[in-house]
Amino acid sequence: MRRIGFVLNPIAGMGGRVGLKGTDGKVAEARERGAEPRAPERGLAALEALRERLPDAEILTCGDPMGEAETREAGFSPEVVYEPSGETTAADTRSAVRKLLDREADLLLFVGGDGTATDVAEAITEADGETPILGVPAGVKVYSSVFGVTPEDAGRIAAAFDATEPREVSDIDEEAYREGEVRTSLRAVVNVPVAEDLQSSKQLGGGSIEGLARGFASEVDPDTTYVLAPGSTVGAIEDELGIEGSPLGVDVWRDGELLVRDGGESEILAALGDRNVIVVSPIGGQGFVFGRGNQQLSPDVIRRCGIEIVASRSKLDETGVLRVDTGDPDLDAELRGWTRVRVGRVEHRLLQVV
Repeated sequence: MRRIGFVLNPIAGMGGRVGLKGTDGKVAEARERGAEPRAPERGLAALEALRERLPDAEILTCGDPMGEAETREAGFSPEVVYEPSGETTAADTRSAVRKLLDREADLLLFVGGDGTATDVAEAITEADGETPILGVPAGVKVYSSVFGVTPEDAGRIAAAFDATEPREVSDIDEEAYREGEVRTSLRAVVNVPVAEDLQSSKQLGGGSIEGLARGFASEVDPDTTYVLAPGSTVGAIEDELGIEGSPLGVDVWRDGELLVRDGGESEILAALGDRNVIVVSPIGGQGFVFGRGNQQLSPDVIRRCGIEIVASRSKLDETGVLRVDTGDPDLDAELRGWTRVRVGRVEHRLLQVV
């Protein structure tokens, strides 16, 4: 019988949809902006996929809000090995991991982002442990290569893996990120199940995009509202249009006017017009169009917009396919299939969203 330790960071990802680009030190502000937890539903999706494949798994977990309710809702009868007290912190994650290691879990399945992955990995390292870990993606950025592509993928991997390999845990300076600068650092190397449905480390390059930006700018429609996603490729389009936008936030622009700079979901929705287009570029190395670093582009926003995907040829060559993880399975299904990606002034390439 496989023994799986399950730990959920209940605040992971709360800052994404409201435009905070992370939740570290920003929980109160996220709540003031109307943020709601997203980690519990993503943890539940992973556990349901796990139980479908491995119904007799033994689950060790933490008291609420760090996993007990979700494991019971998924149909397991968990053993609670750690009880958090009050508002949960990184210290709770580390303490929970130590308890799970003491109980000799075969795998630590955690729900969170890069910060949670760092806490889990460093607790294992401090204990001189080799227990493998696997992340259920629920954070804002998710740069590390220890996560399943989707929550359901993580559950299926946890149920069926039979080998592990070393992978990197990276984290980002959120304060610098909010100011438009990406500073990543390697935090740990840990064992992770070998599987196809693990995401790659995020790559930060992309190739020439000047022609792409000029081509897009030449075709803008003054009656269309453009929702401009984060990233350097879309940033090049903003530069071509003369927009002083936010390099790592979501901007809304129409007919020469910047309506929203670095907006959250509610601000974006309020600025939309009759005809709207999201301009987005996939993450290099991972291929995510939605669900990583741009949670402000919520299902409600996406459903009110057309989508234009832009990317350099080199980025598409290294990515291979596109991915979506909006948090809405029905919307993800609608977005999957073949789509056109602008790669130059007039050139497009067909790529599959999987």
